[in-house]
Amino acid sequence: MNRRFTHRLAQLLLLSMLGFVLPMHGYSQEKVPKTGKVERIKVHGKGLEGNLAGDSPDRDVSVYLPPSYQTDKKRHYPVIYFLHGFTDSDDKWYGFTKHWINLPAVVDKTLAEGKTNEFIIVTPNAYNRYFGSMYSNSVTIGNWEDFVAHELVAYIDKQYRTIPQASSRGLAGHSMGGYGTIRIGQKHPEIFSNLYLLSPCCMVPNMNSSVNAERAALAEGIKTVDDLNKADFGIKAMFASAASWSPNPTNAPFFLDLPVKEGQPQPLVTAKWAANAPLATLDQYIGNIRQLHALAFDAGSKDASIAATNKVLDGMLTTYQIPHTYEEYDGDHINRIAERIEQKMLPFFTTNLSTEMGKGGKKK
Repeated sequence: MNRRFTHRLAQLLLLSMLGFVLPMHGYSQEKVPKTGKVERIKVHGKGLEGNLAGDSPDRDVSVYLPPSYQTDKKRHYPVIYFLHGFTDSDDKWYGFTKHWINLPAVVDKTLAEGKTNEFIIVTPNAYNRYFGSMYSNSVTIGNWEDFVAHELVAYIDKQYRTIPQASSRGLAGHSMGGYGTIRIGQKHPEIFSNLYLLSPCCMVPNMNSSVNAERAALAEGIKTVDDLNKADFGIKAMFASAASWSPNPTNAPFFLDLPVKEGQPQPLVTAKWAANAPLATLDQYIGNIRQLHALAFDAGSKDASIAATNKVLDGMLTTYQIPHTYEEYDGDHINRIAERIEQKMLPFFTTNLSTEMGKGGKKK
């Protein structure tokens, strides 16, 4: 009787334990997300206050949090700051609006395939009155370069579980965002240690409009915001460049100087634009660029003008014996960007961003 009782008691205890363990196991599996989470927040830019364009200094910022962020509460993560292109915005890149790319979906796919580490990814909305900030500082658009390099980084480090050190921060971007990446990154190796440029625009100033009478007339014909909104891409890009690189606080309503006036080229404006072209300023920042842990850039062969400037950048860095990675692939300005992010950019940051506090990677 005692033996039967003991055996039965053991069975009941075992079933009780299994009943406890199995639901807990199932609960754990159910709660571990398989995809990341996107938060869209507001970040105030002190340096964006009072901009003459009248854009809000409270900027939308999309933040991708990796799958384990919600469950592994003690873990801290490297951060990729990703800058979008001209006429784009963070909501387009993060799936809030249907677009040619969905960055979180690309990252989730790459994670599922085991091709990348987990990162926090941050993208500020740089879409403004001129359709893009060029990530530059000016009284007309506000200090976007400072906002990205200082205010945004400080805010993200305070609000999220980041690894707050340069060796765990990367800066990347597409088109105008690629321009912003090299513009900011070459000045701030103490903030961003690794740079990846996807089809970077504006490496040399495009001054064709200053000698093309038809384009010059179109630009000078823009008198109102409505006129600008109806203009083609090239004219919009000219105004965005002027707002960023040749601001004029006395020249309402756009508060900028165009590279042409009454049909004549304006040499001072041309010089100001050239002073903001990375291929013209690179020599000044060689010491900073040598401090970077890793630098990579690419472009599609069908994106001819950008591929050409990438080749010049490749040649300049080679002349200075600065290690870097440059690739030209079969593609245009956008058709293979998702693939490049998945197969190149994310693995690049997986290799080069430190996942531990106080440690940096081996110099490439």
